[in-house]
Amino acid sequence: KKKKKKKPFVCYVGVDVGTASVRAALVTRDGLLRSTAEEPISIWEPQSDHYVQSSTEIWEKCCTVVKKVTQGVERNQVRGIGFDATCSLVVLDQTFQPVPVSQDGDRQKNVVMWMDHRAAEQAARITNTGHKVLSRVGGVMSPEMQPPKLLWLKENLKESCWNKAAHFFDLPDFLSWKATGSLTRSLCTLVCKWTYCPPEGWDASFWTSIGLEDLLENNFSKIGSVTCSPGSPLGGGLTQEAAVDLGLVPGTAVGASLIDAHAGGLGVIGADVKGFNLPCEDQPITSRMAMICGTSTCHMAISEQPLFVPGVWGPCLSAMVPDMWLNEGGQSATGRLIDHMVKGHAAYTQLQEQAQQRSNIFSYLNSHLSLMANAHSAVDLLGSSLHVWPDFHGNRSPLADPTLKGMVVGLSLSQTLDDLALLYLATVQALALGTLHILEAMKEAGHDIRTLFLCGGLSKNSLFVQIHANATGLPVVLPDQMEAVLIGAAVLGACASQDYTTIQEAMEKMAKVGKVVQPNQELKR
Repeated sequence: KKKKKKKPFVCYVGVDVGTASVRAALVTRDGLLRSTAEEPISIWEPQSDHYVQSSTEIWEKCCTVVKKVTQGVERNQVRGIGFDATCSLVVLDQTFQPVPVSQDGDRQKNVVMWMDHRAAEQAARITNTGHKVLSRVGGVMSPEMQPPKLLWLKENLKESCWNKAAHFFDLPDFLSWKATGSLTRSLCTLVCKWTYCPPEGWDASFWTSIGLEDLLENNFSKIGSVTCSPGSPLGGGLTQEAAVDLGLVPGTAVGASLIDAHAGGLGVIGADVKGFNLPCEDQPITSRMAMICGTSTCHMAISEQPLFVPGVWGPCLSAMVPDMWLNEGGQSATGRLIDHMVKGHAAYTQLQEQAQQRSNIFSYLNSHLSLMANAHSAVDLLGSSLHVWPDFHGNRSPLADPTLKGMVVGLSLSQTLDDLALLYLATVQALALGTLHILEAMKEAGHDIRTLFLCGGLSKNSLFVQIHANATGLPVVLPDQMEAVLIGAAVLGACASQDYTTIQEAMEKMAKVGKVVQPNQELKR
């Protein structure tokens, strides 16, 4: 008997460039991950607070992971591809070759990373101008945004970088340019990180007031003169060269990109919640907040009308969901802070030895804390005499002060494994209370947030999730597919292919609820 041919399926590729790795996923039309792949990328720290990468290496790793996830799949079944990435700054010359962003002049190191704080002084100067565009970044310019980084390059590397640069890309836009040859920029990047404001566009008076009037040349061609909403099809799809690099068909649809956190938002916030008895059921999507929790955490809330929240970025039109306004709160160091606190403790070696039987040190710490708390007490109460102020890398929201430093209060001379577990607990609690602080600022400005939707690496940590529910008093929704950022990137490809008519439709079909974590009622504030 002849074997029946397998029915061909339609799929999309999502590519996510995070801080330290590039990942890709093959995603079906209904949002299921068929395969994933990951490759590490290099981070260099040429001097304190300077973090740089290579756009050449990043693209090569993108090609590697896309080829891996599409192995065994007929290329014409891949209907679209979407990219997301960290909001890092890529610098290229007139011929689109890398331009160095460090004193050492290494051309391959042409990316100023999102977490690079070299431009703190420039950011403070921009804030002091009091320019009206600052009202959309909470009134304070962050060194993690692009204008201060551009100003730093002009003031410190004029000959080796600034005078040679012809194209400044946000990393997500670099990837979509590399794939399509299109210089069209995503509204996500320009509105959130560059002070672009639709429908008016660039404010020439802002760039002139901070000393970057040279960017006005040729209708702002160096930073982007044509824009579109996330998920819009770019150019004619994949170029011949990019298709060969990625192992896909030329002309495959490419969606305008997103910043990685915003892709995570797309991958969770629009899920159908019917039957889960959540306070956001039968409510508009504006009653939800997406938290993308990894190295840092981003807090994404959308509204139908622009809401100005002091110390919180936005409102940004069409920055995540087209035609809706986005407010983005954030914490500059979350996963990174937890790692820092745990790995720097005297008992860390002992923890590693004890945790060898488990999948990771954090699941061991979570179990250890449960044993420390007896059956009649909540784990949360163990941290009642130890307190952490978590702004070791400054406060992004809502205090918006990049100069803030961290603090631990309540330490004793003891350095046992129990002490390490308590310090870990206190750090997680501090981060959750930071989220509460952001929520309260958003509520005061007019947001009505009733449910949290978490994704990212930290959403896999059960203690982190439960303590966020407890601290905020809100239920936490976890996605069915834990790689929600990759789902969000695939949503862009699905929209660009026009298999779905809108981002909202694609989100509802491709994002799914996996688990709901309710706050511990005994700990009601």
